[in-house]
Amino acid sequence: MKGWKMVHSRLRFLGVAGVALMLLAACGSSNNTPAAKVYKIGLVTDIGGLNDKSFNHLADLGLEKAKTDFKVQGDVVESKSGDDYVPNLTNFASKKYDLVIGVGFLMQTAMGTVSGQFPNVNFAIIDGAGTDANFNDLKHPNVQSLYFSEQDAGAMVGALAGLLEKQNKAKKNAGVISAVGGISIPPVNHYIAGYKWAATMMDPGIKVLVGYSNDFTDPAKCKNVAANQISSKADILFQVAGGCGLGVLQAAGQAGVYSVGVDADQKDADPSVIASALKKVDVATYTAIQNVVNGKFAGGALTFNIANDGAGYALDNLTVSADIQTALDDLKAKIKAGTLTPPADIPA
Repeated sequence: MKGWKMVHSRLRFLGVAGVALMLLAACGSSNNTPAAKVYKIGLVTDIGGLNDKSFNHLADLGLEKAKTDFKVQGDVVESKSGDDYVPNLTNFASKKYDLVIGVGFLMQTAMGTVSGQFPNVNFAIIDGAGTDANFNDLKHPNVQSLYFSEQDAGAMVGALAGLLEKQNKAKKNAGVISAVGGISIPPVNHYIAGYKWAATMMDPGIKVLVGYSNDFTDPAKCKNVAANQISSKADILFQVAGGCGLGVLQAAGQAGVYSVGVDADQKDADPSVIASALKKVDVATYTAIQNVVNGKFAGGALTFNIANDGAGYALDNLTVSADIQTALDDLKAKIKAGTLTPPADIPA
């Protein structure tokens, strides 16, 4: 009996020891499994802010999609003036974010300054590069430029405008269309260049008025430019001015003429919007984040255009005839194939 008790005690000890070893093994295995890295992405908007219904809004959409697909941490700060660019970019860089994205051509010198101060942080910029004060590209290896062939998208809506005028399907049918730019910078002028080029190609006798508000945020300023163009018989107005350009769409609607949106699909901004020139900033933003997550980030430039589905157009509050749609499809195919190339500079 005494022997049996000793055996029983030893078995019980071995059982407890076995459980303890299993627990230690479990704890050890969990400690040896590193937690998945959560990438931190910082987005700095231009002064237009997230409610511009244009490229800042689109950049945020690209970030939101990346948050869903890649489980990244995405944070946004809105710039209220140009003086905010450097501190906003620095805020994310100093916290060692994995990617800091600047939205807009006007942020180039700030991007050049901050990317030079934080060479181990990755940066991307929409519509520009990291430059010096004279806008010379510093070619920092930690900066990825995200460019667009806006002239491709401008050409599609310009062709539509030219075809409508040629077939007397516009509102006034006076053979006059227009564009309202924000500030005269390359991304804006690329759009207008493609617009004028294609409209003239479709209707050689067309007149294209071009004006600038020198602003990207105040709709009233763009509305004034649009009103002057409407008084000069323009009946299709293309806004290329971000949030300011919403005033162009409103002016067209109030005057009973047509308008064309920019960057995003702006059909809901005003019933006058018959089409929108699309610049897929959301795709570019998402691509830059994806490159970082996949370990494929590289300095240099990426360009988005019709050929890689980074630009295009949308038909909005208008149903076009079959022959107009065929002409638009033909133009898009030729641009995509490279047999027609819209100019980057506004034709004389």
